[in-house]
Amino acid sequence: MRALRRTLFCAALLAGLLGSAAARDLRLATTTSTENSGLLRVILPQFEAKHHVAVQVIAVGTGKALKLGENGDADVLLVHAPAAELAFMAAGHGVDRRKVMHNDFILVGPAADPAGVHGTTDVTAAFGRIADKKAKFISRGDNSGTDQMEKSYWPLAGVSPSGQAWYLSAGLGMGEVLTMAAELQAYTLTDRGTFAAYRAKGGLQIEVAGDPRMFNPYSVISVNPAKYPDINYRGATEFSDWITSPEGQQAIAAFRIDGEQLFFPDASDH
Repeated sequence: MRALRRTLFCAALLAGLLGSAAARDLRLATTTSTENSGLLRVILPQFEAKHHVAVQVIAVGTGKALKLGENGDADVLLVHAPAAELAFMAAGHGVDRRKVMHNDFILVGPAADPAGVHGTTDVTAAFGRIADKKAKFISRGDNSGTDQMEKSYWPLAGVSPSGQAWYLSAGLGMGEVLTMAAELQAYTLTDRGTFAAYRAKGGLQIEVAGDPRMFNPYSVISVNPAKYPDINYRGATEFSDWITSPEGQQAIAAFRIDGEQLFFPDASDH
């Protein structure tokens, strides 16, 4: 009986230790671009090793990431839709929003370039040309930061693409949409980081870049612990501190694909 009690005690102690370790896990809800580009696979191990925490990455569109935070299903967010982020903060769902980094959006498409937009720098004019030529366009259609940015360009171009035969709403992540666009020889809006990771697979080319309206900033936001006391707010703060620290910012700046820097630190702009 004594041996049985000792066994049960050891099992309970182990379960408690495992439970404590699991409680330390940090749930990071983020846009698919940080995952698809490979950035997180490179920089997160540095944070995990320093703080002895496992990061559970939930890679979804920014709209879904913000919803996870709103529902208390994530501890910290790394997202790129400023207007939606400000609304999230105003509603009291998040605290301590900080700039992290930026890159840019680019319009990519087939080498044949049926809309004749290659090499131009006016994104809304290019969208207008795509509509005029009825050239196939694949939309994320998932309320991600990229999707929200794409949706902002069409009204500026005087176009309502929804329901048009040439406009397809995929409801998929960036990597999947790039694959789909390559297969269908279609145009799509993408962040530069994900495109760099997928370029060799699809044969798409950069058609339009350099418009200031294609600026793509990323922020880190901790979920409000006053709303959800059980979230890992300590871990969220540690992550926010690290990714905006000189160490985290250097890790971001050092990330490259084929020698090209794809994300540019912004934390010094606070």
